[in-house]
Amino acid sequence: MSDDSSPGERLRGIRRRRGLTQEKLAELSGLSAGVVKKIERGGTARLETYHALARALQVSTSALFESPAPQQNTHADDDKIALLSLRRAISPPVTLTGRLGLDNVDEEPDLENLRASARAAALSYHRDHYPAMAELLPELVRSTHAAVDHFTTGEQHRQARAVRSEVLQMAGRYLTQVRAYDLAHLALRDAVSDAVSIGDQLNAASAIIGQAWVLLRQGRLDEAEHLAGDTADEVEPRISRASREELAAWGWLLLRASASAARNNRPDQARELVRLAGTAGSALGTEVVDHLRGWGTFGPLTVTLKAIENEMVADRPDRVLAMSERLPDGVGRATSDNWNRHCLDIARAHAMRRHGDEATRVLVALRARSPQWLKHQRLAADALRDVLATRKRTLTKDQRELAAFLAVEG
Repeated sequence: MSDDSSPGERLRGIRRRRGLTQEKLAELSGLSAGVVKKIERGGTARLETYHALARALQVSTSALFESPAPQQNTHADDDKIALLSLRRAISPPVTLTGRLGLDNVDEEPDLENLRASARAAALSYHRDHYPAMAELLPELVRSTHAAVDHFTTGEQHRQARAVRSEVLQMAGRYLTQVRAYDLAHLALRDAVSDAVSIGDQLNAASAIIGQAWVLLRQGRLDEAEHLAGDTADEVEPRISRASREELAAWGWLLLRASASAARNNRPDQARELVRLAGTAGSALGTEVVDHLRGWGTFGPLTVTLKAIENEMVADRPDRVLAMSERLPDGVGRATSDNWNRHCLDIARAHAMRRHGDEATRVLVALRARSPQWLKHQRLAADALRDVLATRKRTLTKDQRELAAFLAVEG
């Protein structure tokens, strides 16, 4: 098979080598025969669909659609006019003398105020104030460019590079949430470069955690696992001497690698990586929260939530619900980002088990708590579709409102 073969050709070839008909593969993977036929004819599908097919065929998910060269982003953001201002700030044209459109700064940039603005933007992100982020980030990114250009040497140059790395990471987080993956990757790549240029290993590791997330969302699973896993090896701290932030960065890298392995049909590797992350979590004892540099909280609870997420990836809803029941009460207040994702996994597990009312209840609570976050979660729409597909009675008021909110046809 040629390296540039399509996913449909790869799927057909592996299926035939396994001696399976399209109908039998559909049965083994829990999909319809129509889906298998569509992909083999050249159609596209969600990453979760490829994962189900790979599990049935006992191959890695990437074997179905990743070529040896970097995979092209399937969710191109070229038509996102709303992001035009942020795109101009992150990737301006470059002339012979520098970036086009960056005004000369008469006054010396105030690094203290710039960092305070960055903290305010980070708070908006973690409170799911996405419209505010869209307004704040373009000017914030441009201001960090100006600061780096103004301070060319010494401690102020180092500080300017550090704050630009942090701001670009925030932009990367926001852009990943709204599925502008290529632009997110560009912002995070530049964030790594800034951090490396000043020897800031924690900032660089944080940006790489973000890069791995983008690669995972793009379906570049092998790259995501290697990037996060290799970086984890490079920054692995001595447990007895490590700072809490060093342990959190190491743990998050391991969790990103685990999430990639789980989606790539490598469950044993995924479990081993979670176990290693648990070492960092146990050493911390409690959750570490850093809204500017960190990617949400990290600690023993986060490790458990991500282990449960891997069970959802493996289509084991009973395990998801059983493990969730053993969590302590009230933990969501301290871990909002990870907790929201966990609650979404619970909703999906209930939907898969045909517990429509329970799934609806969880989605309603998520909408009340984090509406902007939920609106951008495709898995929420998938869970609601599963609920509506199996409901025999008239939709409830909550289900009708959720369908309108998530743009799901009832």
